[in-house]
Amino acid sequence: MSTPHVVVVMGVAGTGKTTIGPLLAQRLGVPYAEGDDFHPEANIAKMTAGTPLTDEDRWPWLDAIGAWAHGRAGLGGVVSSSALKRSYRDRLRSAAPGVVFVHLTGDRKLIEDRMTHRQGHFMPTALLDSQFATLQPLQADETGVAVDVSGSPEEITDRAVTALGGLDR
Repeated sequence: MSTPHVVVVMGVAGTGKTTIGPLLAQRLGVPYAEGDDFHPEANIAKMTAGTPLTDEDRWPWLDAIGAWAHGRAGLGGVVSSSALKRSYRDRLRSAAPGVVFVHLTGDRKLIEDRMTHRQGHFMPTALLDSQFATLQPLQADETGVAVDVSGSPEEITDRAVTALGGLDR
């Protein structure tokens, strides 16, 4: 890749954003930022209690991620964010116009199974239905790629790197 992209690894909870994001950043030779770290405590408390976030809850979080991405423009970076709605991605693009998205996609059953086996994360599987209901996949006019999450983290990362390479053509 000529100029390093700022990549937002997106998808519903349990798709592996926190696993794939650092692996992708390492492969691209850029820093990684964990999107959950940008959440205010009130958001984490709501999600821990099984309460879905509202758009009003998400705006400051998205603005913080957008500010990080803006600061990495021309330098490259990878950050995770569910970015489930087009309006959320538009908000990120308004702060950092050059961002590209890697949408981690997969079968609901696989994702739920992975969520039930992970430890130490605040997002309960009970919120998975609301995540899928909210999800608006990337549209044709959005710069990004969809990457299937079946297989090992290394296989998923390989698919993401290959797909991102196709954006430079």
